[in-house]
Parts: sequence; structure tokens; C-alpha cells
Amino acid sequence: MADTSSPVVLGLPETTVVPDGIPALTEQTRTEVREIIARYPRSRSALLPMLHLVQSVQGYVSPAGIALCAEELELTKAEVAAVATFYTMYRRKPAGTYHVGVCTNTLCAVLGGDAIFATLKEHTGLTHNETSADGTISLEHLECNAACDYAPVMMVNWEFYDNQTPQSARALVDALQAGNPPAPTRGPSTLSTFTQISRVLAGFNDGLGQQGPTAGTPTLVGLALAKERGDVAPAYPTPADAPETES
Repeated sequence: MADTSSPVVLGLPETTVVPDGIPALTEQTRTEVREIIARYPRSRSALLPMLHLVQSVQGYVSPAGIALCAEELELTKAEVAAVATFYTMYRRKPAGTYHVGVCTNTLCAVLGGDAIFATLKEHTGLTHNETSADGTISLEHLECNAACDYAPVMMVNWEFYDNQTPQSARALVDALQAGNPPAPTRGPSTLSTFTQISRVLAGFNDGLGQQGPTAGTPTLVGLALAKERGDVAPAYPTPADAPETES
């Protein structure tokens, strides 16, 4: 049996030449792409995790990654690229080892998110969607982290860092650049790299999903209050009680 872990470059068009320093997609990548496709009754449904998989190898969705997905799903490269450019979690140029996202949506913004993002731009010399020269960090302003109860919030490789200030955000980035990433506020006790978390998003379990707290006290206040008051949700109507609709 062939060693599928060796870095054999796939037979893709010459327009997908791998830039210096970027790992090549391998036959192991193709094998795992097909494993993802096999999860779905319709192959096209596998595209999103496939894009995460190629991103986990190369740090972004490269032309080679688009070509591989298109080939395996019998789509055009334009169709795959349309999906990859629609969702902001797919990077079109290499992300840093630690991809730093600052929420600048309304609540986080007014509570300090805009100031945090401005501080990090000045501190790192980066702006939105730029990566440091050494490849350690990349910076993005995010529209919402779905964590308003901990605003202002940052994410690093999609893990939460809650209740941030400009000073704590700067210290966090300094620790990332020094190779000493602090543990996320919630979730795993260690911070995965961008490529490692991309592999998880492709559906390959890293075994860390049950680590640490997920929903904290601020998130659960409403639930606790409802239980204290004995609130219950109204029952769903039975089919016999459902209102008639015009055909």
C-alpha cells in the first residue's frame, strides 16, 4: 500500500502552483476529501467542510484547493470560488498561525470593540485581513461573534476571549506573537492553531470539544430566571388545532 502521508503534489493544472512556504495538497488530502463527500447523500453538500479541509492544509483556500474541490464534486472552479468568497471564514490568502478577530458590531463596538480594533491596528501595523510578515498573526474585524453577553469580545481561531479592553487585547496579541497563547475564556484549555481548528471545522474531531465551560453565567441568566419563576413555553398546537391555510 502506498504511503499516503508523503507530500505528493496532486495532478492539478499548472495555474495552481503552490507558492513558496505553503504546504502542497497531497493524495492524503484527496482521500480525506472523499471521506467528507461520503458523509452526505448529495455530494455538493460536502463543499463547506471540504473548503475547511483544504484550508487546514494550506492555511487558506488556494487555487489548488478550489481546483481539487471542483474536480471531486464535478463543479466548475467558478462555482466553488463563489462559495469560498461568500463566507468570511474562508481565507483567500494565508492566515496567521493565530487569526485574531475583533467584533465591531453594534454592542461590542459601543462597549469598546472599535477602540480595541484601532489599538491592535496601531500595535501590529496590520489592518483588516492582513497577516504579519512572520505569519504569526492575522487580523480581522468581525461583524458578530454571537457573544453579546460578554462584550466586547475577541476571537482567536474561533475561540472566545471575553470582556476585552484595548490593554488586554494588546497583551493577548503579544503573547500570541511570543508563542505563548493564553487559554480561551471558554472552551478548550489550550488554543489550537488556525490550521488545526480548520481541520475540526472540516469534521475531524480533535477530542477537545468537551473541555472547559461553554455557556457561562451571563448566558444562562435568562434560563435561571425562567426556572425560578416557573415559566414554561407554550405547547405546540396539535395538527387538529392548527389553523387552516389557503391552498
